[in-house]
Amino acid sequence: MTVREVGASEPAAASSGDAAVTARGAWIFSRPVDLAVFALPAALSLAIVLLRAPSATPDDSPEWVWVTGVLLVDVAHVWSTAFITYLNPAELRRHPERYWLVPGLGWVLGVVLYSLGGPGLFWRALAYLAVFHFVRQQYGWMALYRARAGDRSRLGAWIDGAAIYAATLYPLVWWHAHLPRRFNWFLPGDFLSGVPGVVADVAAVVYALCLCAYLVRALLAGARAPVPWGKHLLVAGTAATWYVGIVAFDDDMAFTLTNVLAHGIPYAVLVFSYARFTAPREPGPAARLLGGGTAGAFVRFLACLWLIAYIEELLWDRGVWHERARLFGAGLDLGSLHVWLVPLLALPQLTHYVLDGLFWRRAGNAGVREWFGRMEGTPRGRSLSGKS
Repeated sequence: MTVREVGASEPAAASSGDAAVTARGAWIFSRPVDLAVFALPAALSLAIVLLRAPSATPDDSPEWVWVTGVLLVDVAHVWSTAFITYLNPAELRRHPERYWLVPGLGWVLGVVLYSLGGPGLFWRALAYLAVFHFVRQQYGWMALYRARAGDRSRLGAWIDGAAIYAATLYPLVWWHAHLPRRFNWFLPGDFLSGVPGVVADVAAVVYALCLCAYLVRALLAGARAPVPWGKHLLVAGTAATWYVGIVAFDDDMAFTLTNVLAHGIPYAVLVFSYARFTAPREPGPAARLLGGGTAGAFVRFLACLWLIAYIEELLWDRGVWHERARLFGAGLDLGSLHVWLVPLLALPQLTHYVLDGLFWRRAGNAGVREWFGRMEGTPRGRSLSGKS
């Protein structure tokens, strides 16, 4: 998701300056849905990390953390993009070159990187692309909240954006200045080391100033207009999970939980909402899978994602990692094929990162404009139903 995803040119709900926030404008979907998909995953991950037994090992995550966080959330949410792209024939017809060139060129580029620099260069490039994707998704949620509130204040946009970027980039700068850590984005050595500690010190000052500016503006605006609680919870949750998961704890479990739950769950719900909205008018595999009642559609949605995620991780483990024989069976000796296999297995991630940055741009996607506008005009509680 990017800053220009949705709402960048929606009619303003108020004049420039601090916009009046309506009750509906405080939330992207609705209060209960936003709390469930934004606040609850962040709070749950923080609670587990802070309340776990003091004797817990700080090295590898327990298997249940990997299954829950990586398999059922992180890998699964990557595949959710297919419901609004490859399983939607109308979308495929709109951008056929995009949906074949992105994975095709991505695999070729991956093979070239792996051939020239081995696994180190390949995973480093993928790690920094993932970091960009994670940071921009948080900025995209901020753009959605601002659009929902009709906030057209230029100063407010700068302050809101600075707060999100500070909340995500400062922990990353600190991480780079304190390598090695007991956790990694993908693999040991995938981040560049050697960043001086003074850079992190300067970043800490900028971090504090940006968050303080956001707090001051929020207090001033809250004195004369309804409070946009959804946006405030987004900033607070982002700052808390990124700081706790990266800076406060040197711990793979803490990083895994705080990194993936608050990232993958909201995105999967966003995709489900949009796919349900477009299903009646764009027949195809996604429409058939997500038809009928909301509860049944969501169960089928999750079942498909979890099945595909399991198959992907089975291929990774048996062909490359050989770490979880209890879940996936004995590994295969395919080392000679890794230069071709690893970029192929990483293709769902790479494709998700790229398509996510293109699909949600409001200026180039009339369906997203209509979906977001329709959610503004429908009764509360029906935004995930797919009914107009």
